Amino acid sequence: MSKPYLSIIIPILNEINQLEAFLISLKKNMVFENEIIFVDGGSSDGSFAYLKQKNDCFVIQTQKGRAIQQNHGVKIAKADFLYFIHVDTIPPYAFDRTIHQVFDQGYKAGSFRLKFLSSHLSLQLASFASRFNNRFCRGGDQSLFIKKKFFESLKGFNEEYLICEDGELIDRIYKETLFCVLSKEVKTSARRFESNGVLRLQFHFLIIHLLRYIGKSPSTLHQYYLRFVK
Repeated sequence: MSKPYLSIIIPILNEINQLEAFLISLKKNMVFENEIIFVDGGSSDGSFAYLKQKNDCFVIQTQKGRAIQQNHGVKIAKADFLYFIHVDTIPPYAFDRTIHQVFDQGYKAGSFRLKFLSSHLSLQLASFASRFNNRFCRGGDQSLFIKKKFFESLKGFNEEYLICEDGELIDRIYKETLFCVLSKEVKTSARRFESNGVLRLQFHFLIIHLLRYIGKSPSTLHQYYLRFVK
């Protein structure tokens, strides 16, 4: 394989039931030669063994925690451009070409709009809000693309954050450079909201984000999450 255009980094934990469909959709929507890196946080459901058998992606294991997992993925990434995405999110067709065009315009980082695969009104409103180029409207489910050198200059994800690691990094990106929000959408499963109660989960996530914005510590956010969400 020649040098890939994108290093696509996917943190996972016990996602065996999602992996096959995700890989098929991801590859179908690529037009460039990219590398796919899964970073497993210690799955117990066979996810790691399943991916080890695949010859069209890489997989490594690390300590659990998306910040830790994604930083380790960057360490082995060969491309100059990074794309972070979750396994329950599918990017649009030719997403890599679209990202290439953004970088050619001089941007260092950006994301897609979000579309939850749900008819629930509050999730539709959350999807609509993702079109606004404001850090308060950003989140990991929208996926993040960023130049590797810029990511490294920011020291990557803050590993003190066991949750909200994506929002914390995006806050720092907004302070350093213009952030691009594309008009195309990634499509994200609402399975977690539907299994935990949409309004209940949205309420607790809102509280967590408010706690972060008023300066509460990463451990306080995680303790709240463990008490009310997980």
